[in-house]
Amino acid sequence: MDDSQALEAARILHSAWRDKTLVQGLPESCRPQNLDDGYQIQAVLEGLHGTPVVGYKIGATNEAAQRIFDVDSPFFGRLFEPALRTSPAEIPTGAVILHIIEAEFDFTMSGDLPPRDDPYRQDEVMAKVENLMPAIEIPDSRYENWREAGMPQLVADNAIASLLVLGEPARNWRDLDLSRHSLAVKVNGETVDEGVGANVLGDPRAALTWLANALSERGMGLEAGQIVTTGSAANVIKVNPGDTVVADFGDLGMAEANFG
Repeated sequence: MDDSQALEAARILHSAWRDKTLVQGLPESCRPQNLDDGYQIQAVLEGLHGTPVVGYKIGATNEAAQRIFDVDSPFFGRLFEPALRTSPAEIPTGAVILHIIEAEFDFTMSGDLPPRDDPYRQDEVMAKVENLMPAIEIPDSRYENWREAGMPQLVADNAIASLLVLGEPARNWRDLDLSRHSLAVKVNGETVDEGVGANVLGDPRAALTWLANALSERGMGLEAGQIVTTGSAANVIKVNPGDTVVADFGDLGMAEANFG
């Protein structure tokens, strides 16, 4: 994909995000054909967005999410500063179109992980982590048929990253086996789903390591202060206006989002 095609695609997606409109898909003239094309468009979209990148999201880190997105591996997108919300967060009517949520383990970086030739080991990655936080990711897309868009178009659409609700940093988490840590998703006080850390590429720490290496392969890196949301540890849940959603991580805390 040449630069003019990537710019055309990014402008279409940026306009749709800005105006809160939907597109059927990117036109053939600038439709990404592979992951490299998708990430190229995403990088141009970052420039058009004009706000700081404060971290990254990882999508499709479990089989249920991969089935929903019709993909067979994880992907990543940028988190922009306006995306962040503090729990309990009010999500006004019209803020998102999809009205789906994901309960996720989030990490805040304490140091940089720059690109390098050798893959990062998990212990190296975790040595650069400051905090673990419970979170609710609220994805959104500008494709009318986002489930059928395919991975290259989803990646171009910034991996359908939208809003992220962050709970308080957890205490005494480093010695826990996060793969076995359970959580509950509650809507209006009723538990509608349960999950476990193993749903996130086997362990949220493994998902973070995957991202560090995926970025490194593209000449990118994680930076101190950035936030990484590691993918849904439970099923993707559909919500409605008026719903109150809680991701309850037990001893690790909770995150809450109230949909207007």
